[in-house]
Amino acid sequence: MGTPNTDGAGDTGTDASSVPWGADRAMLDHLLNRAPIGMAVVDRDLRCVWLNDQLERSGGIPRALRLGRRLTEVLPGLPAETIEAMMSQVLETGVPLIDHEYQGRTASDPDHVHAYSTSFFRLDDSTGAPAGVCYLVIDVTDRWRARQRLALLSDIGARIGTTLDVARTAQELADVAVPDLADFAAVDLLEPVLGGVEPAPGPVRRDNPELIRLGQRSAREGRDSTVGADPAESIASIGEPAPVAPNSPGARCLVDGKAVLEPVLDPAILPWLAEDKVSSERTRTVGLHSMMVVPIRARGTILGVAHFFRRDTPDPFEGDDLILAEEFVSRAAVSIDNARRFTHEHAAALALQRSLLPHGLPRQTAVEVASRYLPADDRAGVGGDWFDVIPLSGARVALVVGDVAGHGTHAAATMGRLRASVHTLADLDMPPDELLAHLDDLVIRFVDEEGIGEGGVDTTALGASCLYAVYDPVSRLCTFARAGHPPPALVRPGGAVEFLDLPAGPPLGLGGLPFESAEFELPEGSLLVLYTDGLVETRDRDVDFGMDRLRTSLAEPDRPLDELCRSVLATLAHNPPPDDVALLIARTRTLDSSKVVSWDLPADPAIVSEARTLVGRQLAGWGLDDIAFTTELVISELVTNAIRYASGPIRLRLIRDDTLICEVSDATSTSPRLRHARTSDEGGRGLFLVAQFTQRWGTRYTGDGKTIWAEQLLPGPL
Repeated sequence: MGTPNTDGAGDTGTDASSVPWGADRAMLDHLLNRAPIGMAVVDRDLRCVWLNDQLERSGGIPRALRLGRRLTEVLPGLPAETIEAMMSQVLETGVPLIDHEYQGRTASDPDHVHAYSTSFFRLDDSTGAPAGVCYLVIDVTDRWRARQRLALLSDIGARIGTTLDVARTAQELADVAVPDLADFAAVDLLEPVLGGVEPAPGPVRRDNPELIRLGQRSAREGRDSTVGADPAESIASIGEPAPVAPNSPGARCLVDGKAVLEPVLDPAILPWLAEDKVSSERTRTVGLHSMMVVPIRARGTILGVAHFFRRDTPDPFEGDDLILAEEFVSRAAVSIDNARRFTHEHAAALALQRSLLPHGLPRQTAVEVASRYLPADDRAGVGGDWFDVIPLSGARVALVVGDVAGHGTHAAATMGRLRASVHTLADLDMPPDELLAHLDDLVIRFVDEEGIGEGGVDTTALGASCLYAVYDPVSRLCTFARAGHPPPALVRPGGAVEFLDLPAGPPLGLGGLPFESAEFELPEGSLLVLYTDGLVETRDRDVDFGMDRLRTSLAEPDRPLDELCRSVLATLAHNPPPDDVALLIARTRTLDSSKVVSWDLPADPAIVSEARTLVGRQLAGWGLDDIAFTTELVISELVTNAIRYASGPIRLRLIRDDTLICEVSDATSTSPRLRHARTSDEGGRGLFLVAQFTQRWGTRYTGDGKTIWAEQLLPGPL
């Protein structure tokens, strides 16, 4: 490529005779002096051998320092490594690369980010061998900023007004503005707006308007509405009053409804800022240097005000930025006003959702679970489907999915009654078929109660469906029963998907027909997929088609459960769905045999001492000596009661899970009763002591007797 000549005043590039492609000196001078586009040539080692005046000016690096050097050596503010990789690609393939855009800073303007469009093409020598690469550079910063604004505007519709919630919409406005427009944004609304009250039309005439901070976001990492803004950056936290200083731009916006642009925040030139000592100090301390304030106005009514600041971005706000901010705020204002109009109804629906649906799945070790709930009534956000995970005694867990006819607040209320009933019945440790039979009786009672009142019979509970399953991680057995509900999907560890063939019980509330259960042994790591019919059945597709789609979506069952939930909903569910959808996916676990120990005991009072010894020895092996005394006391009482009031055989079992579970089983169904013995009584304190020394206790009935169990907290992590 020749050796660059960097000596001599006035030299504008490589000597023409050293350029192998034969360009004459006049052409090079023309390009150097008049071309409005930056141009340069690099050799096969990507070292600069020639550049024109425009590129020298835009880069800010003297020609003498660029010649003979690579881009990575002279312009660190640009993505030089990426650019050099493209040069190498063009040099190797000979295929031009046109209009590659990138952003960065140059020595000519180090305080501002510029956008550039660069095209590359290869130069060959007289023999056709690659000699170097020529590239052309155009500053497209204005085009880039305009495109950013257009993209941001097109994104507003998807990001603002996604819910009918005033606070959420205010936060969405702040989120949209940062960091693409501002470094810090705050959204303050008049207090009546939060309660759904419509403010008086026109300007706000009060001297001290009551504004509440409902949205704010900072471009600095960790300084957002979730974790709290920088106290120095924000005058208020979310939900707190946001003071408005007299004569400030915020106060003026509320009065005249006009946006304010302050390109430079300087108390020396802004009297209102000099008067407001708090804002003046904050501006100086934090480094806020430019501000826009835009009123939030919808249908002629001012609802609040939005503030936008620049802190780390060196460029001040300009007129185009204010136009963009006003567009943001105007679109958000309509959504905020719509949310205000439905605040009362929406708040009631959300209260139902919080109280009736699980707030979080309880801690248990039998299964790993993930869930999704999609209401058909997306405005109210609640419907008639539900799911539950209920820890049971003996480290077992109940998985429940149910469906009430209809959706909306009425269906949600009925769903809440059924869900509460299922919890109550589950606490009694009933088998799944018996539980559904009792639930069926309750639904019949619900319908009869509604028929007595005015307005006729409520049919939301009638015909409700439910699937109830109990999984035991010790035996790996899972027992199912269903009432008019679609069968669950089982995915075994090998990946095979099957829909379990369960007895098809009738929907709830019909009465007269029995419910039957089915038991399956599940390998560790199996997936159980419980769902409502809204997932697999719609007006335009039948159940069989939906179940086939569900089978397909459950491919690769080793994926994380949340990812599986997303895959299932993406494959089957509409948004919003035509019917409520509840989805519960559980991956089974097995309790290690080393954590379960049992003994068969004779019905002999002398065995109580030996039982204490066996338990103490086992607790020592588990490293649980700290609770040995209490556990031995509990075992003594339970075994003694079994010997005294029941008949053999007696079985003692210890399970070390998140808690220590003590179980004593016998062959009778006599129900134990907690007594509060008098001071003169010689007995009757056994179960009372058990209740005092354990976290909880209870009884469950089996086909051949009963089991009394008690749980104790462990002294430390497992």
